[in-house]
Amino acid sequence: MSAPKNTFKQAMRDQQEQIGLWLGLANNYTAELIASAGFDWLLIDGEHAPNTLQTMVGQLQAIAPYPTHPIVRPAWADHVAIKQILDLGVQTILAPMVDNAEQAKNIVEATRYPPAGIRGVGSALARASAFNRTPDYLTTANDEICVLVQIESAKAVDALEDILKVDGVDGVFIGPADLSASLGYIGQPNHPDVVRVIEDSIKKIVQAGKAPGILMADQAQAKRYLELGALFVAVGSDTGLLMNSTKKLVQTFKPEHIDTSDTGPSVY
Repeated sequence: MSAPKNTFKQAMRDQQEQIGLWLGLANNYTAELIASAGFDWLLIDGEHAPNTLQTMVGQLQAIAPYPTHPIVRPAWADHVAIKQILDLGVQTILAPMVDNAEQAKNIVEATRYPPAGIRGVGSALARASAFNRTPDYLTTANDEICVLVQIESAKAVDALEDILKVDGVDGVFIGPADLSASLGYIGQPNHPDVVRVIEDSIKKIVQAGKAPGILMADQAQAKRYLELGALFVAVGSDTGLLMNSTKKLVQTFKPEHIDTSDTGPSVY
């Protein structure tokens, strides 16, 4: 018995658009509710949400019965964090703050068992191998790991062509919030100068034969990026959906709470 097939990775290879949602509530019950909605993938965020290995595994178990693919973004993509997350059964990693090809190469190596990489072998304790009930896990796991690296700085944009040359990088995710800040437009992910950089980056990623991705709650802008060739697009977050729906409900019955200020479009 081999490692489970990574359906998300195969969809990227087949040039199939995959629509996802960010999970920031760090809760397995809400993760299960959202997993039943029909998204292609869900991102469990360990960088900006209060997730730990324990909350991650609970959400993975809650998502498992549904045909939606779980992705995890660690707080920092070092080899220790990646090893632990992969052992939970995660097959797709979104590595934040990747600024150069060397970082991308190190991340790929951290996801592979030797001799292809440096991932530690602890499958007897791991949910990933069904606790060693998957006989061929160690020899087949490498092929089913999907590595997504996140570019979110001017420095990363400058290094994009080199990052795209790294073998084992399956996709490049553009982080519009941090990127807009790095470009001098903090809080303005849809500023024309930021959008121009994003669109140019998507085109370069497509030309390199990799999968482009992005997070964008602005529906018109999300559709625009899909038209340009983005293959995995998160169209919002559980946190944002709950915040916006409760705000509207309160304003319906308590009009004195109507907020007329315009905070502008959010990537979340």
